[in-house]
Amino acid sequence: MRNHTRVTRFILLGLTDDPQLQVLIFIFLLVTYLLSVTGNLTIITLTTFNSQMKSAMYFFLQNFSILEISFTTACIPRFLYSLSTGDRTITYNDCIGQLFFAIYLGIIEFFLLAIMSYDRYVAICKPLHYVTIMSNRVCRRFVLCCWVGGLLIILPPFSIFLNLEFCDSNVIDHFLCDASPLLKISCTDTWIMEQMVLACALMTLTITLMCVLLPYIYIIKTILKFPSVKQRQKAFSTCSSHMIVVSITYGGCLFVYANPSAKDEVAINKGVAMLTTSIAPMLNPFIYTLRNKQAKQAFSDSIKNCTILSLHHENVQI
Repeated sequence: MRNHTRVTRFILLGLTDDPQLQVLIFIFLLVTYLLSVTGNLTIITLTTFNSQMKSAMYFFLQNFSILEISFTTACIPRFLYSLSTGDRTITYNDCIGQLFFAIYLGIIEFFLLAIMSYDRYVAICKPLHYVTIMSNRVCRRFVLCCWVGGLLIILPPFSIFLNLEFCDSNVIDHFLCDASPLLKISCTDTWIMEQMVLACALMTLTITLMCVLLPYIYIIKTILKFPSVKQRQKAFSTCSSHMIVVSITYGGCLFVYANPSAKDEVAINKGVAMLTTSIAPMLNPFIYTLRNKQAKQAFSDSIKNCTILSLHHENVQI
């Protein structure tokens, strides 16, 4: 029997020990985080107050933006604090909280992408019944199912994770609290936990990927039957933004499960985490808005209205 001292704090090694690189990483992450929050808040504002953006597609996009802000906020600000102060320690409770929200929100994102694929399927394959099928009530239930489904998937492995002991080391080779590096430093037998994490991850990825691919198979078949080239281009343009976001999201996960060598595993996991927690949330609002004429028009109208109100307010004061 060994005397175990319960770990109350962890040390996050981050990405590098080079001070100059740390400054560059801090600036990069701060800019991407601010752009991510600003871009997603813009989408939330437009879809909330613009009467032309009240369809199911924009309702899901609004929820996706809320999810992206929550996800990147759960991961990036804590690392920015560490880079700016040099304090790499994080309490056990904060670490577990970050781990929970990062995984939970990540699972919901996969479910929501699958729902958005179904929405595109209905819009292109059954346009006459779109309003009936994708009613406000149905959309709210879909989103609720995403949040509840994510909770049901994460609770079983996470309840076991809370019973893990950390006694030999408290150093996490990552810039955030992730499941894999935490399992590596645990002095408890983690075989069952590792299998549960792998099973839940593969189940989530497989189910949601099938739910993404099947609608797009029918979508492509339907689009190819359109008689006009212009119609086909318009239909593909409608789906292109979502397809790009899906490719980025699932592409990152493929790197994790591509069985890299032990030497490269840590570096690859850090790189994927950087992609999913900072770069993807920043790119997604720009991908959706820049490839959506209605969103660009709504944004342009909002800028004009703000300018007019500002000029009117100045004239009143004069």
